Amino acid sequence: MKNNVQPSEGKLGILIPGLGAVATTLIAGVVAVNKGLSQPFGSLTQMGNIRIGKRTENRSPKIKDFVPLTPLTDVVFGGWDVYSDNVYEAAVHAKVLEKDLLNSVKEELEAIVPMKAAFDKDYARNLDGTHVKQGTRAELAQQLIDDINNFKAQHNLDRVVVLWCGSTEVYFEETEIHQTVEAFEAALANDDKLISPSMLYAYAALKLGHPYVNGAPNLTVDIPAMVELAKRTETPIAGKDFKTGQTLMKTILAPGLAARALGVKGWFSTNILGNRDGLVLDDPENFKTKEVSKLSVLEDILQPEANPELYGELYHKVRINYYPPHGDNKESWDNIDIFGWLGYHMQIKINFLCRDSILAAPVALDLALFSDLAKRAGMSGIQEWLSFYLKSPQAAPGLRPEHDIFKQLMKLQNTLRHMMGEDLITHLGLDYYQELVDHL
Repeated sequence: MKNNVQPSEGKLGILIPGLGAVATTLIAGVVAVNKGLSQPFGSLTQMGNIRIGKRTENRSPKIKDFVPLTPLTDVVFGGWDVYSDNVYEAAVHAKVLEKDLLNSVKEELEAIVPMKAAFDKDYARNLDGTHVKQGTRAELAQQLIDDINNFKAQHNLDRVVVLWCGSTEVYFEETEIHQTVEAFEAALANDDKLISPSMLYAYAALKLGHPYVNGAPNLTVDIPAMVELAKRTETPIAGKDFKTGQTLMKTILAPGLAARALGVKGWFSTNILGNRDGLVLDDPENFKTKEVSKLSVLEDILQPEANPELYGELYHKVRINYYPPHGDNKESWDNIDIFGWLGYHMQIKINFLCRDSILAAPVALDLALFSDLAKRAGMSGIQEWLSFYLKSPQAAPGLRPEHDIFKQLMKLQNTLRHMMGEDLITHLGLDYYQELVDHL
């Protein structure tokens, strides 16, 4: 089969709202990789392999050699932030990466200076942004459109992806203004405060036909108006909220428990985190947005309504506590009460001392590169195959999202195979044994 993926010619701009810990770790890492100072561990696009054809053929190329991804040397970074620090200053402040590494890429990082951010303190009450735009919602959206166009022209870019690495916004639910593109644009003109800052960035990107990636649990592109706009401009969108520490562990462990028909009575999760994200989440309304995202994972994997004997009494609790001494080094504890044969109880305890931005940076990179690939492959609207990276995946209306990381990986890899005109892999494998029988 032939594929119709356009080549990755020219430069790709990755424009990031929120040049904080995750974004500066991502940018510094890509610069370090390009200079041969380190390797992109944790990035499936850079380090991962994909099997092609039968197992007997033994073909497993690197993903970056199989699909026409944009090389890291052709990526240009920019962005917006509520503080005026350049990326080097912001990275030093974030205290994720060691000074020696940062100093080795200092010149490149200092050259990236944020544009003024579209900001509304009502959506992030614990932030005091000073480097912010002024104007109505409609004026802010137009300023962001102008920023994207100017950045693209200034750096002679062929393509752009907008990658949200900003803060978690306060929790709110969609209303009538979020149902259609026309209603949303009318609300923009009326300076409706139910249009959040992240929605302004998403609108600007999608209106221009640039993919938008949502790294936070905000209500942004998962509203009917944004889904409709993405289809109109033939632009990819995915879900929301980078899947990194505790939720990553849940999507690995819960499918294993379900696969062995082991019951779960309770799953208590708590975190301590001291970076800017932790500060923002210290506000109850911001935490609620994150809580809703994190709580959906177990229920969708275990499906208590379909398995009441095993999971009908599941009690799931999530807590996040702001703890400045830990900085970006998030620590999570999970207590899992399970039961097995004849109802006998057991426990699993997890203490994950992770580095939040170290886990998030390769996820952000992969989502940006794969979203650009999807755009060049003519794939628009919801990209469920990117659920692998997200706490709250999007799915077509009427479909429940898939949270099982192993099923997500299968979908991602088969999408890449389909995109490149290769046979899909089911792992059924019966043909190997039929061939053996025929040979005897």
